Amino acid sequence: MGGRRWFWILLFLAACSGGDPAPNSATVVDVVDGDTMVIDFGGREELVRLIGIDTPETVHPDRPVECFGPEASAFAAALLPPGVEVEVTRDVVDRDDYGRLLGYVHRADGLFVNEEMVRQGFAVPLRIEPNTTHFSAFVAAAQAAETDGLGLWAACRE
Repeated sequence: MGGRRWFWILLFLAACSGGDPAPNSATVVDVVDGDTMVIDFGGREELVRLIGIDTPETVHPDRPVECFGPEASAFAAALLPPGVEVEVTRDVVDRDDYGRLLGYVHRADGLFVNEEMVRQGFAVPLRIEPNTTHFSAFVAAAQAAETDGLGLWAACRE
């Protein structure tokens, strides 16, 4: 009887823990800016920040809109329209200091959104340890985008 009691206690604690959603299929609700979106994990909406990249600011309360920010947001919205199915995978650290879920986002067709944002010149690599699984791929994508003069690499030269 003791083992059965522990089973129910553990089941109750797991149900009440309110933990993070497991990396799995989800649906895009909205794009906030180039590197942040709202994603629905089976009825639970989460603000998701793309790991390993940074796009120019458009909605930061203390900063002005940055060069190529609106374009980066529009490109992210085109890649991730509401209702599109995605797979969100996490790295070592699940959330940032603002409580956003950190994720690598792949569309159902296989497109790796984080990398595509960099490859097309709408984002730059951002290394924040320990979430660095794909960082070298993001650096290579940024070097190619800069060499080809894509996106912010052409528009934001001083």
